[in-house]
Amino acid sequence: MSVLVVIPARYASSRFPGKPLENLTGATGVAKTLIRRSWEAAAAAVGIDRLIVATDDIRIREEVESFDGECIMTSSACGNGTERCAEAVEIFGDYFDIIINLQGDAPLTPPWFVEDLVAAMRQAPASEVATPVIRCDGRAHADFRSDRSRGLVGGTTAVFDDQNRALYFSKEVIPWTGEDYLPDEPTPVFHHVGVYGYRPDALRSYSELRPGRLERLEGLEQLRFLEAGIPILCVEVDGKGQAFWEVNNPEDIKRVEAGLAAVGIE
Repeated sequence: MSVLVVIPARYASSRFPGKPLENLTGATGVAKTLIRRSWEAAAAAVGIDRLIVATDDIRIREEVESFDGECIMTSSACGNGTERCAEAVEIFGDYFDIIINLQGDAPLTPPWFVEDLVAAMRQAPASEVATPVIRCDGRAHADFRSDRSRGLVGGTTAVFDDQNRALYFSKEVIPWTGEDYLPDEPTPVFHHVGVYGYRPDALRSYSELRPGRLERLEGLEQLRFLEAGIPILCVEVDGKGQAFWEVNNPEDIKRVEAGLAAVGIE
């Protein structure tokens, strides 16, 4: 099955305007933009046939082209990354069996997250949409709760049934356990990783659906699938001890830079 990776990126983020062009310093002191680091994270995955950035901002396109990346200009009317992916695939024209959406604010995404997601979709050909989840340890769980107590969106959590079909995604920490955990202790809370895999038909269907009530309330694009009755397969991935965090707020820059340093990414 052929695989296309699309990195949707927009300049006008409500929580962090200009985020894709923010510089992050790696392990050797080299500064690279967030969009470049996200590109390099996606490019490290094995088995990818094509990789593109989809944006509506010329500044982001110029940055992508400066490191010889491929970029497609999409409409500023796209409401989220999935809509931007759908438009990019339509503009792109070539057929791919699986389209991966790797969000442009997740440079700590290990390549095996993408590889495991593709493998799961190959093994479950009836799956229309899939996304990785990672079990939180006590440290990550405490970080989530700390951010929420300060009114920050520190990440998204997922709950799913015994067939790994998503029941719900939330910016709150769910399920609520009322317990504290040791830093390295596994918890029953799963962090939703900002990567999606789609079949072409599911991606086309998404762009034809109107945002649902829960999507509007939570601000989570994947809820549109669930509200329309389109199942999402949750694929548990192994963090292998590597910290995973997205750049959701300016405060996350130092966390992600620490993560880059910890795994030796220059």
